Amino acid sequence: MNRDLVELAQGGDHDAFTALVLGLGDRLFRVAKLILRDVDQAEDAVQDALVRAWRELPRLRDPDRFDAWIRRMVVNACYDTARKQRRRVEVHVLPPAGESDRSNDLIVRERLEGAFRRLPVDQRAVLVLHHYIGLSLLEVAEAAGVPVGTAKSRLHYATRSMRAALDAEDRADPGVDRSRWA
Repeated sequence: MNRDLVELAQGGDHDAFTALVLGLGDRLFRVAKLILRDVDQAEDAVQDALVRAWRELPRLRDPDRFDAWIRRMVVNACYDTARKQRRRVEVHVLPPAGESDRSNDLIVRERLEGAFRRLPVDQRAVLVLHHYIGLSLLEVAEAAGVPVGTAKSRLHYATRSMRAALDAEDRADPGVDRSRWA
């Protein structure tokens, strides 16, 4: 991150803002895609965040915190997008038990994805920021705009909810051999 570029962008320099965004664009999109699990929604969320960032940039107090600030904008845009989204019913056809290990890997991924999608967006966000992006709990709290204790709590409840969803699925379908999935 270049402090000079941030200061130029704060003064209204479109080219400086473009240079800043081009350097972060892929990472911002990856965060949004992991949280929302949908490419189109992720693109919309990042676009909304960038528009907001341009408007709010003159109010950024510390240009050295630009990366964290814009990441928070993306997380907030993901929250907004998820609130607007209507809950969709998804139907997955799973192959029968006993097929190849590759099929079992696909089933495990599908189960995890299903459990992840059922989480509230605020819990999805902390899981993504902490486990996928590798941010510390302090950085997660900053990106989510919550106290560290709240970030910790959301991470705990997200993990617990994922486990509960997977356990419930196991109880609902006892005929499937999942012994190789552990």
